[in-house]
Amino acid sequence: MNSIRLVAPALCLLLLTATVLPAADTSYKSSSIKPPAVQREFRAGWVATVANIDWPSRPDLPVDQQKAEMVAIMENAQKTHLNAIVFQVRPACDAMYASTIEPWSYYLTGAMGKPPEPFYDPLQFAIEEAHKRGLELHAWFNPYRAAHPSDKSPIAATHISQTHPNLVKKYGKYLWLDPGEKEVQDYSINVVMDVVKRYDVDGVHMDDYFYPYKETDEDRHQLDFPDEDSWKRYQDSGGKMNRADWRRENVNVLVQRLYQSVKATKPWVKVGFAPFGIWQPGVPTGIKRGFDAYNVLYCDPQKWLQNGWMDYCAPQLYWAIEPSELSFTSLLKWWTEQNTKNRNIWPGIDSGKFAERSPQEIPNQIKITREISKGTAGVIHWSYKCLLNDRGGLATTLEKGLYAEPAIVPASPWLEHRGPGKPELTLFGGSELCWETSGKEKISVWVLQTRSGDKWSTTILPGDTLKKNLAENTEVVSITAIDRCGLASLPVVLEKTTASAQ
Repeated sequence: MNSIRLVAPALCLLLLTATVLPAADTSYKSSSIKPPAVQREFRAGWVATVANIDWPSRPDLPVDQQKAEMVAIMENAQKTHLNAIVFQVRPACDAMYASTIEPWSYYLTGAMGKPPEPFYDPLQFAIEEAHKRGLELHAWFNPYRAAHPSDKSPIAATHISQTHPNLVKKYGKYLWLDPGEKEVQDYSINVVMDVVKRYDVDGVHMDDYFYPYKETDEDRHQLDFPDEDSWKRYQDSGGKMNRADWRRENVNVLVQRLYQSVKATKPWVKVGFAPFGIWQPGVPTGIKRGFDAYNVLYCDPQKWLQNGWMDYCAPQLYWAIEPSELSFTSLLKWWTEQNTKNRNIWPGIDSGKFAERSPQEIPNQIKITREISKGTAGVIHWSYKCLLNDRGGLATTLEKGLYAEPAIVPASPWLEHRGPGKPELTLFGGSELCWETSGKEKISVWVLQTRSGDKWSTTILPGDTLKKNLAENTEVVSITAIDRCGLASLPVVLEKTTASAQ
């Protein structure tokens, strides 16, 4: 079938049912003109719910205000030309969605286990609001944290600390799941997979909290994580690893199982991790300061990246470009060098810290990611309220500068070997452009490009948008389909005929 159909206006209702449509006079024709390449860049922001950092603004906020705040975030993201939101749905073994496994979050309703009234599902609402604006929605989980000190409500009877107290450890001011327990791995993976199966999320995301950051006692002595029981069982079973390696392996197994589980269910759902930005102190050479995540959080993201257990890595590079002893640039280059599987590297950047203190720091960091990544660049802004409040004018600066043109999320070609089919276009009356996919693939977004004179403009449209009225001065129009893995179809291009321009 031809990819372009030109029909009279009266035939509009036949678009999706007719296979052969009578031709009519039209002002456009098929063209071999090549539209300019659209920028590929992941532009995201973390929307943290723990301690009500980003959303909702307080635990007992009325539902209509919760929804209004979420819509404001999505509208701001669209206006600023972001293309993804990373939404925290499991702050501490609780849920920002309708879960049958874990209780409703205190940060949503002011009481753990209490559903929103009137009822709605915040995750489903966020997905719908994101997708209608052409934004991806990544669901962000904390795999092991079971209670945060900012949660002031009584613990719900359905919380894991009550249903499976043997799996939960008191550690300083926190409750924490024991990563050494296989039941914990099973439980956390089940929580994530419940969301993957029931919700149309575009990604699954975890940050830097694996084994906890060190807590201290009253005398400021560091506390070791209380996993003596699971450690002893490992030893009694004949295990030969030392305790540090055993802890790292517990996390490695969770990461590998999670990745494999997601891919077996919905291969297109991206799995991403945002580890602490320094793998080990002194790495790379020249980095002279830094926390030892390898031996404190017991995570080895270098191994995960090189084994292909993630689709994107977002190391939290919350430092400035200078000084060199703790340099954003040096660390990003190191992470890029570890990327032997050619996954996407999209660093987390501390936009909130630098927006007012050093206004050019974040724009300069974005430029560096573009130079190093060359076509697969991207960042995640910490945290979203910085952009929402336009702190230091950062959102405005990006919107008018580096983010002035929209961008497509870089592709994940290892998830799919075949991209979407070439779109089929129908033009009604010379001005209403309608299109549909030629295959069965779900389309994430459409890229609409138009040219007037020498100027091209690009619009990213949601996947369920299937028509657009063309401006009278449109001389060339192009439509490209982008599937859920970020792969692009061949563009279909129409050019205004000379006769119609006279």
